[in-house]
Amino acid sequence: MTLINIHDLGVTLGAPLFTGLNLTVSKGDRLGLVAANGTGKTTLLACIAGTFEPTTGDVTIGRGLRIGAVHQDAPADRMKEALYDFVLAALPLEQREYESWRVDVVLNDLKVPPDLHGKPMAELSIGWQRQAMLAAVWVIEPGVLLLDEPTNHLDLARIGMLQGWLSALPRDTPVIITSHDRAFLDETTNRTLFLRSETSRDFALPYTRARDSLDEADAADDRRFTNEMRQARQLRRQAAKLKNIGVNSGSDLLITKTKQLSDRAEKMEAAARPAYKERGAGDIRLGNSGTHAKALVTLDDVMVGTPDGRALYRTGQKWISRGDRIVVLGQNGVGKSQLVRMVHGALAGAESPIRSAPSVVLGYSDQALAQIDPTRTPMQLITHRFDVGDQRARGLLAGAGLSIAMQDGKAARLSGGQTARLAMLVLRLTHPNFYLLDEPTNHLDIDGQEALEEELVAHGASCLLVSHDRSFVRAVGNRFWLVSSKKLVEIDDPEPFFAEELTRV
Repeated sequence: MTLINIHDLGVTLGAPLFTGLNLTVSKGDRLGLVAANGTGKTTLLACIAGTFEPTTGDVTIGRGLRIGAVHQDAPADRMKEALYDFVLAALPLEQREYESWRVDVVLNDLKVPPDLHGKPMAELSIGWQRQAMLAAVWVIEPGVLLLDEPTNHLDLARIGMLQGWLSALPRDTPVIITSHDRAFLDETTNRTLFLRSETSRDFALPYTRARDSLDEADAADDRRFTNEMRQARQLRRQAAKLKNIGVNSGSDLLITKTKQLSDRAEKMEAAARPAYKERGAGDIRLGNSGTHAKALVTLDDVMVGTPDGRALYRTGQKWISRGDRIVVLGQNGVGKSQLVRMVHGALAGAESPIRSAPSVVLGYSDQALAQIDPTRTPMQLITHRFDVGDQRARGLLAGAGLSIAMQDGKAARLSGGQTARLAMLVLRLTHPNFYLLDEPTNHLDIDGQEALEEELVAHGASCLLVSHDRSFVRAVGNRFWLVSSKKLVEIDDPEPFFAEELTRV
Protein backbone atom coordinates (compact mmCIF):
# COMPACT_ATOMS: atom_id res chain seq x y z
CA MET A 1 0.00 0.00 0.00
CA THR A 2 1.44 3.36 -1.08
CA LEU A 3 1.62 5.91 1.74
CA ILE A 4 3.75 8.61 0.09
CA ASN A 5 3.87 9.44 -3.61
CA ILE A 6 6.59 11.78 -4.91
CA HIS A 7 6.04 13.01 -8.47
CA ASP A 8 8.51 14.94 -10.63
CA LEU A 9 10.00 16.58 -7.53
CA GLY A 10 12.75 19.14 -7.89
CA VAL A 11 14.51 21.68 -5.70
CA THR A 12 16.76 24.43 -7.01
CA LEU A 13 18.76 26.57 -4.59
CA GLY A 14 21.08 28.51 -6.85
CA ALA A 15 21.82 25.23 -8.64
CA PRO A 16 19.55 22.16 -8.90
CA LEU A 17 19.85 19.85 -5.89
CA PHE A 18 17.66 17.24 -7.55
CA THR A 19 15.16 17.21 -10.41
CA GLY A 20 12.50 14.91 -11.80
CA LEU A 21 12.40 12.68 -8.72
CA ASN A 22 9.67 10.05 -8.78
CA LEU A 23 9.34 7.77 -5.75
CA THR A 24 6.72 5.86 -3.81
CA VAL A 25 7.01 4.83 -0.18
CA SER A 26 4.88 1.89 0.93
CA LYS A 27 4.26 -0.02 4.13
CA GLY A 28 7.33 -1.93 5.22
CA ASP A 29 9.82 0.19 3.28
CA ARG A 30 13.07 0.91 5.10
CA LEU A 31 14.63 3.38 2.68
CA GLY A 32 18.24 4.53 2.88
CA LEU A 33 18.78 7.95 1.31
CA VAL A 34 22.34 8.39 0.02
CA ALA A 35 24.02 11.44 -1.52
CA ALA A 36 27.07 13.65 -1.12
CA ASN A 37 27.07 16.36 1.54
CA GLY A 38 25.00 19.40 0.56
CA THR A 39 23.18 17.76 -2.34
CA GLY A 40 19.65 17.65 -0.95
CA LYS A 41 19.09 14.75 1.45
CA THR A 42 17.86 16.89 4.35
CA THR A 43 15.92 19.08 1.93
CA LEU A 44 14.11 16.05 0.52
CA LEU A 45 13.14 14.95 4.03
CA ALA A 46 11.79 18.46 4.67
CA CYS A 47 9.72 18.25 1.45
CA ILE A 48 8.24 14.94 2.64
CA ALA A 49 7.56 16.37 6.11
CA GLY A 50 5.85 19.38 4.54
CA THR A 51 8.23 21.95 6.02
CA PHE A 52 9.88 22.92 2.71
CA GLU A 53 8.23 23.91 -0.56
CA PRO A 54 9.80 22.21 -3.59
CA THR A 55 10.60 24.14 -6.76
CA THR A 56 8.74 21.68 -8.97
CA GLY A 57 6.56 18.62 -8.53
CA ASP A 58 4.59 17.52 -5.51
CA VAL A 59 4.50 15.14 -2.55
CA THR A 60 1.19 13.36 -1.86
CA ILE A 61 0.72 11.97 1.65
CA GLY A 62 -1.88 9.33 2.48
CA ARG A 63 -5.00 10.61 4.25
CA GLY A 64 -4.45 10.86 8.00
CA LEU A 65 -0.81 9.81 7.78
CA ARG A 66 1.28 11.29 10.59
CA ILE A 67 4.94 11.90 9.75
CA GLY A 68 7.58 12.01 12.47
CA ALA A 69 10.86 13.71 11.56
CA VAL A 70 13.97 13.45 13.73
CA HIS A 71 16.37 16.26 12.84
CA GLN A 72 20.15 16.38 13.29
CA ASP A 73 20.20 19.07 16.00
CA ALA A 74 18.03 19.82 19.00
CA PRO A 75 16.20 23.20 18.97
CA ALA A 76 18.41 25.86 20.56
CA ASP A 77 15.46 27.49 22.34
CA ARG A 78 14.57 24.29 24.20
CA MET A 79 17.94 23.35 25.65
CA LYS A 80 16.94 24.39 29.20
CA GLU A 81 14.13 21.83 29.32
CA ALA A 82 14.64 18.54 31.16
CA LEU A 83 14.87 15.52 28.88
CA TYR A 84 11.58 14.10 30.19
CA ASP A 85 9.75 17.41 29.70
CA PHE A 86 11.22 17.75 26.22
CA VAL A 87 9.65 14.43 25.23
CA LEU A 88 6.39 15.06 27.09
CA ALA A 89 5.88 18.36 25.24
CA ALA A 90 5.50 16.42 22.00
CA LEU A 91 2.13 15.06 23.18
CA PRO A 92 -1.01 17.13 22.63
CA LEU A 93 -1.81 19.28 25.66
CA GLU A 94 -4.90 17.25 26.57
CA GLN A 95 -2.86 14.02 26.69
CA ARG A 96 0.05 15.20 28.81
CA GLU A 97 -1.63 14.89 32.20
CA TYR A 98 -3.27 11.49 31.77
CA GLU A 99 -1.01 9.78 29.22
CA SER A 100 2.46 10.76 30.39
CA TRP A 101 3.06 7.01 30.77
CA ARG A 102 3.69 7.03 27.01
CA VAL A 103 6.90 8.97 27.65
CA ASP A 104 8.05 6.40 30.22
CA VAL A 105 7.42 3.56 27.77
CA VAL A 106 9.32 5.21 24.92
CA LEU A 107 12.27 6.21 27.10
CA ASN A 108 12.42 2.68 28.45
CA ASP A 109 12.34 1.21 24.93
CA LEU A 110 15.19 3.52 23.93
CA LYS A 111 17.08 2.53 27.09
CA VAL A 112 17.49 6.08 28.36
CA PRO A 113 18.74 5.79 31.98
CA PRO A 114 16.28 7.21 34.56
CA ASP A 115 19.01 9.41 36.05
CA LEU A 116 19.05 11.38 32.77
CA HIS A 117 15.31 12.07 32.70
CA GLY A 118 15.55 15.18 34.85
CA LYS A 119 18.71 16.61 33.31
CA PRO A 120 18.46 19.72 31.10
CA MET A 121 19.03 19.02 27.43
CA ALA A 122 22.02 21.38 27.45
CA GLU A 123 23.82 19.15 29.96
CA LEU A 124 23.40 16.01 27.87
CA SER A 125 25.87 14.71 25.31
CA ILE A 126 24.87 15.23 21.70
CA GLY A 127 24.19 11.50 21.48
CA TRP A 128 21.66 11.64 24.33
CA GLN A 129 20.10 14.78 22.87
CA ARG A 130 19.47 12.83 19.68
CA GLN A 131 17.90 10.01 21.68
CA ALA A 132 15.57 12.54 23.32
CA MET A 133 14.61 13.91 19.89
CA LEU A 134 13.86 10.39 18.66
CA ALA A 135 11.73 9.73 21.74
CA ALA A 136 9.81 12.99 21.22
CA VAL A 137 8.92 11.91 17.71
CA TRP A 138 8.10 8.29 18.45
CA VAL A 139 5.86 9.14 21.41
CA ILE A 140 3.28 10.65 19.01
CA GLU A 141 3.07 7.28 17.18
CA PRO A 142 3.85 8.46 13.62
CA GLY A 143 2.90 6.40 10.59
CA VAL A 144 6.20 7.21 8.87
CA LEU A 145 9.54 7.89 10.54
CA LEU A 146 12.18 10.18 9.00
CA LEU A 147 15.68 9.97 10.49
CA ASP A 148 18.34 12.50 9.46
CA GLU A 149 21.85 11.16 10.25
CA PRO A 150 20.65 9.24 13.33
CA THR A 151 24.06 7.68 14.17
CA ASN A 152 25.98 10.96 14.36
CA HIS A 153 27.81 11.22 17.70
CA LEU A 154 26.71 7.73 18.80
CA ASP A 155 29.19 5.10 19.94
CA LEU A 156 28.91 1.50 18.75
CA ALA A 157 26.81 0.43 21.72
CA ARG A 158 24.21 3.16 21.05
CA ILE A 159 24.28 2.41 17.32
CA GLY A 160 23.62 -1.24 18.14
CA MET A 161 20.73 -0.22 20.39
CA LEU A 162 19.28 1.93 17.60
CA GLN A 163 19.63 -0.91 15.09
CA GLY A 164 17.81 -3.23 17.49
CA TRP A 165 15.09 -0.65 18.18
CA LEU A 166 14.46 -0.13 14.47
CA SER A 167 14.29 -3.86 13.81
CA ALA A 168 11.71 -4.19 16.62
CA LEU A 169 9.37 -1.55 15.12
CA PRO A 170 6.13 -2.82 13.56
CA ARG A 171 7.08 -4.33 10.20
CA ASP A 172 4.67 -2.15 8.23
CA THR A 173 6.08 1.14 9.61
CA PRO A 174 8.07 2.85 6.84
CA VAL A 175 11.36 4.48 7.82
CA ILE A 176 13.43 6.83 5.65
CA ILE A 177 17.03 7.24 6.81
CA THR A 178 19.77 9.58 5.63
CA SER A 179 23.14 8.31 6.80
CA HIS A 180 26.83 8.15 5.91
CA ASP A 181 27.23 5.01 8.05
CA ARG A 182 27.38 2.23 5.47
CA ALA A 183 27.27 -0.63 7.98
CA PHE A 184 24.23 0.91 9.69
CA LEU A 185 22.43 1.26 6.35
CA ASP A 186 23.17 -2.38 5.52
CA GLU A 187 21.67 -3.47 8.84
CA THR A 188 18.54 -1.29 8.83
CA THR A 189 17.33 -0.76 5.24
CA ASN A 190 15.80 -2.82 2.45
CA ARG A 191 15.79 -0.07 -0.20
CA THR A 192 18.31 2.55 -1.26
CA LEU A 193 17.74 5.81 -3.11
CA PHE A 194 20.82 7.43 -4.61
CA LEU A 195 19.72 11.05 -4.80
CA ARG A 196 21.20 12.90 -7.79
CA SER A 197 20.78 16.26 -9.44
CA GLU A 198 19.15 14.32 -12.25
CA THR A 199 18.28 10.66 -12.80
CA SER A 200 18.19 9.54 -9.18
CA ARG A 201 18.19 5.76 -8.84
CA ASP A 202 16.19 3.55 -6.49
CA PHE A 203 17.06 -0.10 -5.75
CA ALA A 204 15.15 -2.61 -3.59
CA LEU A 205 18.39 -3.50 -1.82
CA PRO A 206 20.39 -2.35 1.24
CA TYR A 207 23.32 -0.03 0.63
CA THR A 208 26.27 -2.29 -0.28
CA ARG A 209 24.32 -4.43 -2.72
CA ALA A 210 22.54 -1.36 -4.09
CA ARG A 211 25.90 0.36 -4.65
CA ASP A 212 27.06 -2.62 -6.74
CA SER A 213 23.84 -2.40 -8.78
CA LEU A 214 24.31 1.36 -9.20
CA ASP A 215 27.84 0.87 -10.53
CA GLU A 216 26.55 -1.73 -12.99
CA ALA A 217 23.73 0.55 -14.14
CA ASP A 218 26.11 3.49 -14.59
CA ALA A 219 28.54 1.32 -16.53
CA ALA A 220 25.69 0.14 -18.79
CA ASP A 221 24.67 3.77 -19.37
CA ASP A 222 28.27 4.60 -20.27
CA ARG A 223 28.44 1.75 -22.79
CA ARG A 224 25.07 2.71 -24.27
CA PHE A 225 26.08 6.34 -24.70
CA THR A 226 29.40 5.39 -26.29
CA ASN A 227 27.66 3.02 -28.71
CA GLU A 228 24.98 5.55 -29.67
CA MET A 229 27.54 8.28 -30.32
CA ARG A 230 29.59 5.87 -32.44
CA GLN A 231 26.51 5.08 -34.53
CA ALA A 232 25.80 8.80 -34.94
CA ARG A 233 29.36 9.40 -36.19
CA GLN A 234 28.99 6.55 -38.68
CA LEU A 235 25.76 8.08 -39.99
CA ARG A 236 27.45 11.45 -40.42
CA ARG A 237 30.34 9.87 -42.34
CA GLN A 238 27.86 8.10 -44.64
CA ALA A 239 25.96 11.36 -45.12
CA ALA A 240 29.17 13.19 -46.07
CA LYS A 241 30.05 10.55 -48.68
CA LEU A 242 26.56 10.61 -50.20
CA LYS A 243 26.59 14.39 -50.28
CA ASN A 244 29.79 14.45 -52.35
CA ILE A 245 28.42 11.84 -54.72
CA GLY A 246 25.05 13.60 -54.98
CA VAL A 247 26.62 17.00 -55.70
CA ASN A 248 28.94 15.57 -58.34
CA SER A 249 26.21 13.52 -60.02
CA GLY A 250 23.43 16.08 -59.61
CA SER A 251 21.19 13.42 -58.04
CA ASP A 252 18.30 14.92 -56.04
CA LEU A 253 17.61 11.46 -54.58
CA LEU A 254 21.09 11.25 -53.04
CA ILE A 255 20.81 14.80 -51.68
CA THR A 256 17.52 13.83 -50.01
CA LYS A 257 19.09 10.65 -48.63
CA THR A 258 21.98 12.72 -47.26
CA LYS A 259 19.56 14.97 -45.37
CA GLN A 260 17.75 11.94 -43.95
CA LEU A 261 21.00 10.44 -42.65
CA SER A 262 22.05 13.78 -41.11
CA ASP A 263 18.65 14.14 -39.42
CA ARG A 264 18.93 10.63 -37.97
CA ALA A 265 22.40 11.37 -36.63
CA GLU A 266 21.19 14.63 -35.08
CA LYS A 267 18.24 12.95 -33.37
CA MET A 268 20.46 10.14 -32.08
CA GLU A 269 22.96 12.63 -30.63
CA ALA A 270 20.17 14.66 -29.02
CA ALA A 271 18.63 11.57 -27.42
CA ALA A 272 21.90 10.09 -26.19
CA ARG A 273 22.61 10.84 -22.53
CA PRO A 274 26.14 10.59 -21.14
CA ALA A 275 26.71 8.38 -18.10
CA TYR A 276 25.97 10.21 -14.87
CA LYS A 277 28.97 11.91 -13.35
CA GLU A 278 28.64 12.48 -9.61
CA ARG A 279 28.95 16.11 -8.56
CA GLY A 280 31.34 15.36 -5.75
CA ALA A 281 31.84 17.51 -2.70
CA GLY A 282 35.58 17.73 -3.42
CA ASP A 283 38.62 15.54 -3.92
CA ILE A 284 40.39 13.78 -1.09
CA ARG A 285 43.95 12.95 -2.02
CA LEU A 286 46.78 11.98 0.28
CA GLY A 287 50.39 10.93 -0.14
CA ASN A 288 53.14 9.11 1.68
CA SER A 289 56.58 10.73 1.68
CA GLY A 290 58.25 7.52 2.85
CA THR A 291 60.91 6.80 5.46
CA HIS A 292 63.70 4.25 5.87
CA ALA A 293 62.99 3.81 9.57
CA LYS A 294 61.54 0.42 10.48
CA ALA A 295 59.94 1.44 13.79
CA LEU A 296 58.24 4.81 13.45
CA VAL A 297 56.82 5.01 16.98
CA THR A 298 57.72 3.02 20.11
CA LEU A 299 55.49 2.73 23.19
CA ASP A 300 57.52 1.41 26.12
CA ASP A 301 54.78 0.37 28.55
CA VAL A 302 53.38 3.91 28.59
CA MET A 303 50.75 4.86 31.16
CA VAL A 304 47.78 6.53 29.46
CA GLY A 305 45.77 8.75 31.77
CA THR A 306 43.24 11.54 31.86
CA PRO A 307 44.38 15.18 31.59
CA ASP A 308 44.01 15.50 35.38
CA GLY A 309 46.35 12.57 35.99
CA ARG A 310 44.00 9.64 36.59
CA ALA A 311 45.47 6.39 35.23
CA LEU A 312 43.43 4.61 32.53
CA TYR A 313 45.59 1.81 31.13
CA ARG A 314 49.13 0.76 30.24
CA THR A 315 50.21 0.16 26.65
CA GLY A 316 52.79 -2.55 27.24
CA GLN A 317 55.57 -2.82 24.66
CA LYS A 318 54.19 -1.67 21.31
CA TRP A 319 55.74 -0.64 18.01
CA ILE A 320 54.26 1.07 14.96
CA SER A 321 56.18 0.11 11.82
CA ARG A 322 56.12 1.16 8.19
CA GLY A 323 52.88 0.12 6.51
CA ASP A 324 51.02 -0.46 9.78
CA ARG A 325 47.49 0.92 9.79
CA ILE A 326 46.61 0.41 13.43
CA VAL A 327 43.07 0.99 14.70
CA VAL A 328 42.58 1.61 18.42
CA LEU A 329 39.32 0.05 19.63
CA GLY A 330 37.47 0.33 22.93
CA GLN A 331 34.37 1.68 24.59
CA ASN A 332 33.77 5.43 24.81
CA GLY A 333 35.70 7.02 27.64
CA VAL A 334 38.43 4.39 28.01
CA GLY A 335 41.14 6.71 26.65
CA LYS A 336 41.50 6.00 22.92
CA SER A 337 41.67 9.67 21.97
CA GLN A 338 43.97 10.35 24.92
CA LEU A 339 46.49 7.90 23.45
CA VAL A 340 46.29 9.74 20.13
CA ARG A 341 46.84 13.06 21.91
CA MET A 342 49.85 11.66 23.76
CA VAL A 343 51.43 10.37 20.55
CA HIS A 344 50.73 13.71 18.91
CA GLY A 345 52.38 15.58 21.78
CA ALA A 346 55.43 13.34 21.65
CA LEU A 347 55.85 13.81 17.88
CA ALA A 348 55.35 17.56 18.30
CA GLY A 349 58.34 17.70 20.65
CA ALA A 350 56.78 17.43 24.11
CA GLU A 351 58.68 15.48 26.76
CA SER A 352 57.22 11.98 26.67
CA PRO A 353 58.06 8.30 27.20
CA ILE A 354 56.82 7.75 23.64
CA ARG A 355 59.73 7.64 21.18
CA SER A 356 59.71 8.23 17.43
CA ALA A 357 62.20 7.91 14.58
CA PRO A 358 63.85 11.22 13.59
CA SER A 359 62.55 10.84 10.02
CA VAL A 360 58.87 10.75 11.02
CA VAL A 361 56.78 13.52 9.41
CA LEU A 362 53.41 13.73 11.14
CA GLY A 363 50.02 14.29 9.55
CA TYR A 364 47.44 14.88 12.29
CA SER A 365 43.68 15.35 12.36
CA ASP A 366 41.51 15.23 15.49
CA GLN A 367 37.79 14.56 15.62
CA ALA A 368 36.93 18.22 16.24
CA LEU A 369 39.13 19.31 13.29
CA ALA A 370 40.80 21.70 15.73
CA GLN A 371 43.79 21.99 13.41
CA ILE A 372 41.64 24.22 11.20
CA ASP A 373 41.64 27.72 12.71
CA PRO A 374 38.03 28.95 12.30
CA THR A 375 39.09 32.61 12.42
CA ARG A 376 41.22 32.36 9.28
CA THR A 377 40.17 31.88 5.67
CA PRO A 378 41.01 28.69 3.76
CA MET A 379 43.33 30.79 1.56
CA GLN A 380 45.19 32.02 4.63
CA LEU A 381 45.40 28.51 6.08
CA ILE A 382 47.06 27.24 2.89
CA THR A 383 49.23 30.14 1.75
CA HIS A 384 50.59 31.03 5.21
CA ARG A 385 51.62 27.45 5.94
CA PHE A 386 52.69 26.09 2.55
CA ASP A 387 54.81 27.59 -0.23
CA VAL A 388 52.33 27.06 -3.06
CA GLY A 389 51.49 30.58 -4.28
CA ASP A 390 48.03 32.15 -4.54
CA GLN A 391 47.04 30.69 -7.91
CA ARG A 392 48.07 27.17 -6.97
CA ALA A 393 46.35 27.52 -3.59
CA ARG A 394 43.08 28.50 -5.24
CA GLY A 395 43.30 25.51 -7.57
CA LEU A 396 43.96 23.15 -4.66
CA LEU A 397 41.06 24.57 -2.66
CA ALA A 398 38.73 24.36 -5.64
CA GLY A 399 39.74 20.71 -6.07
CA ALA A 400 38.79 20.16 -2.43
CA GLY A 401 35.29 21.49 -3.16
CA LEU A 402 35.70 25.05 -1.90
CA SER A 403 34.41 27.81 -4.19
CA ILE A 404 36.10 31.22 -4.46
CA ALA A 405 33.57 32.68 -2.01
CA MET A 406 34.32 29.90 0.50
CA GLN A 407 38.07 30.34 0.03
CA ASP A 408 37.93 33.99 1.12
CA GLY A 409 35.41 33.58 3.95
CA LYS A 410 36.20 32.51 7.49
CA ALA A 411 36.66 28.77 7.95
CA ALA A 412 34.02 28.96 10.70
CA ARG A 413 31.38 29.37 7.96
CA LEU A 414 32.23 26.05 6.30
CA SER A 415 30.07 22.98 6.81
CA GLY A 416 31.48 19.99 8.65
CA GLY A 417 32.09 18.14 5.38
CA GLN A 418 33.83 21.14 3.79
CA THR A 419 36.03 21.60 6.86
CA ALA A 420 36.94 17.90 6.77
CA ARG A 421 38.00 18.17 3.13
CA LEU A 422 40.07 21.25 3.93
CA ALA A 423 41.72 19.29 6.76
CA MET A 424 42.54 16.46 4.35
CA LEU A 425 44.09 18.98 1.94
CA VAL A 426 46.27 20.33 4.75
CA LEU A 427 47.32 16.75 5.55
CA ARG A 428 48.28 16.14 1.93
CA LEU A 429 50.37 19.31 1.67
CA THR A 430 52.23 18.38 4.86
CA HIS A 431 53.70 15.36 2.98
CA PRO A 432 53.56 13.08 6.02
CA ASN A 433 54.90 9.55 6.32
CA PHE A 434 52.83 8.85 9.45
CA TYR A 435 49.15 9.68 9.92
CA LEU A 436 47.51 10.20 13.31
CA LEU A 437 43.73 10.31 12.80
CA ASP A 438 41.00 10.59 15.45
CA GLU A 439 37.53 9.82 14.01
CA PRO A 440 38.50 11.04 10.51
CA THR A 441 35.16 10.05 8.92
CA ASN A 442 32.95 12.01 11.35
CA HIS A 443 32.12 14.77 8.87
CA LEU A 444 32.69 12.97 5.57
CA ASP A 445 29.98 11.68 3.27
CA ILE A 446 30.24 8.15 1.86
CA ASP A 447 32.21 9.25 -1.21
CA GLY A 448 34.66 11.06 1.06
CA GLN A 449 35.01 8.05 3.35
CA GLU A 450 35.70 5.73 0.43
CA ALA A 451 38.20 8.16 -1.09
CA LEU A 452 40.06 8.41 2.23
CA GLU A 453 40.12 4.62 2.52
CA GLU A 454 41.49 4.23 -0.99
CA GLU A 455 44.17 6.88 -0.44
CA LEU A 456 45.44 5.36 2.82
CA VAL A 457 45.57 1.84 1.40
CA ALA A 458 46.87 2.70 -2.08
CA HIS A 459 49.81 4.71 -0.72
CA GLY A 460 50.72 2.10 1.88
CA ALA A 461 50.31 4.77 4.53
CA SER A 462 51.43 4.19 8.10
CA CYS A 463 48.88 5.38 10.62
CA LEU A 464 47.39 5.15 14.08
CA LEU A 465 43.69 5.91 14.07
CA VAL A 466 40.55 5.85 16.17
CA SER A 467 37.20 5.25 14.48
CA HIS A 468 33.75 3.91 15.33
CA ASP A 469 32.95 3.51 11.61
CA ARG A 470 32.86 -0.25 11.08
CA SER A 471 33.11 -0.08 7.29
CA PHE A 472 36.11 2.28 7.49
CA VAL A 473 37.88 0.11 10.08
CA ARG A 474 37.34 -3.03 7.99
CA ALA A 475 38.64 -1.36 4.83
CA VAL A 476 41.71 0.36 6.30
CA GLY A 477 42.98 -1.48 9.38
CA ASN A 478 45.64 -4.19 9.18
CA ARG A 479 46.44 -4.22 12.92
CA PHE A 480 44.08 -3.71 15.86
CA TRP A 481 44.73 -2.59 19.44
CA LEU A 482 41.96 -2.97 22.02
CA VAL A 483 41.74 -1.10 25.34
CA SER A 484 40.52 -3.76 27.75
CA SER A 485 40.88 -4.31 31.51
CA LYS A 486 43.27 -1.36 31.85
CA LYS A 487 45.59 -2.78 29.21
CA LEU A 488 46.22 -2.16 25.53
CA VAL A 489 46.17 -5.56 23.85
CA GLU A 490 46.63 -6.52 20.21
CA ILE A 491 43.83 -8.55 18.63
CA ASP A 492 43.64 -10.24 15.24
CA ASP A 493 40.12 -9.24 14.23
CA PRO A 494 37.81 -6.34 15.20
CA GLU A 495 34.60 -8.31 14.57
CA PRO A 496 34.27 -9.86 18.07
CA PHE A 497 34.60 -6.37 19.56
CA PHE A 498 31.99 -4.99 17.16
CA ALA A 499 29.59 -7.83 17.98
CA GLU A 500 30.02 -7.34 21.73
CA GLU A 501 29.58 -3.57 21.58
CA LEU A 502 26.51 -3.69 19.35
CA THR A 503 24.70 -5.83 21.94
CA ARG A 504 26.06 -4.15 25.09
CA VAL A 505 23.26 -1.65 25.80
